[in-house]
Amino acid sequence: MIATSTWDELEERIRSCTACDLCKTRHQAVPGFGSRTARLMFVGEAPGASEDLEGKPFVGAAGKLLTELLAGIGLRREDVYIANVLKCRPPSNRNPEPQEIDKCLPFLRQQVAMMRPPLICTLGNFALKALVDPNLGITTARGQFFKKGNFTFFATFHPAAALYTPAKKGLLIDDFKKLGEFLGPGV
Repeated sequence: MIATSTWDELEERIRSCTACDLCKTRHQAVPGFGSRTARLMFVGEAPGASEDLEGKPFVGAAGKLLTELLAGIGLRREDVYIANVLKCRPPSNRNPEPQEIDKCLPFLRQQVAMMRPPLICTLGNFALKALVDPNLGITTARGQFFKKGNFTFFATFHPAAALYTPAKKGLLIDDFKKLGEFLGPGV
């Protein structure tokens, strides 16, 4: 875990991180976005090209779908916290490498520890494996809740999966309904 006392300090450490080679190819690191007191935290894989330029997670096409899915359960992006396993974009949006995950995961763990959300939704395989269980796969874990330590996790597809495979959009909508039900009235 990264020893920081404030969110601003943690985000500055993320922005100035040089622990792996991704710092050489990024435009900027992407710490996270949203309410630091939210009841729901989303964790994706890594920033893409739009996120790398804007400095916010999920602002590209997958982010637009995430915004739609949130609206479907009465939430706005500002009502949740959105982060990624990696804080810097891998070149050409390639998959994160194990050593990159190892270097970035302490930042995410610190965000979770500071926020202590009642529910963490993992978006895709990399977040599921990094936070819940490296032996799980998103295809079989999707739509399920998991308890690990003091945290409850919910696994679903990354919104980008629905952009490549439109049939997954209906499954995402169903999963988001489960999130809304878990959080209860007045989400």
